[in-house]
Amino acid sequence: MVRIIEVVAPQDNWIEQFELEKQLLEDIYTQEIIALHHIGSTAIKNSKAKPVIDMLMVVKELSKVDKYNLEIEKIGYECLLENGISERRFFSKGGDNRSHHLHVFQVGNPEIKRHLIFKEFMNCHPEEVKTYSYLKETLAQQFSNDIDAYMAGKDAFIKNIDQKAEKWYDNKHRFRRSE
Repeated sequence: MVRIIEVVAPQDNWIEQFELEKQLLEDIYTQEIIALHHIGSTAIKNSKAKPVIDMLMVVKELSKVDKYNLEIEKIGYECLLENGISERRFFSKGGDNRSHHLHVFQVGNPEIKRHLIFKEFMNCHPEEVKTYSYLKETLAQQFSNDIDAYMAGKDAFIKNIDQKAEKWYDNKHRFRRSE
């Protein structure tokens, strides 16, 4: 079965879907979890997105996450190990009709801050959200059967936003420290 890339309008239930899944995951990872965040486009106000809830879980020790693989498989997740990003565990739920992605990082990993700043920046910059939504729609139409090409098409935009978001975040927090 070929996975079709579909970008949809923002859905009211994305936050609720995250909250339901968060509870399931917290029940499994009770000893390891520090925080669980809703990330990605479904966590950005008014953003069009693939209908997949992305979650970022921060844990005490990444090496201990693997001992929960059987439990997480019982609730429908597939463990994909690092899946291209070092020092991460990645889980997908829903097979070819994915519904959730779980990115797991050990506390202190810079990817945590990058994801959270991206989300915060986008939620404060609606014009960037419109641009990103349009890009994702265009790429999904152009590469509806090619996730690698779809992801590559977003790469430059994401890197640009990451740079803007980092500066924005630093300036915002520098101002707060000086108050």
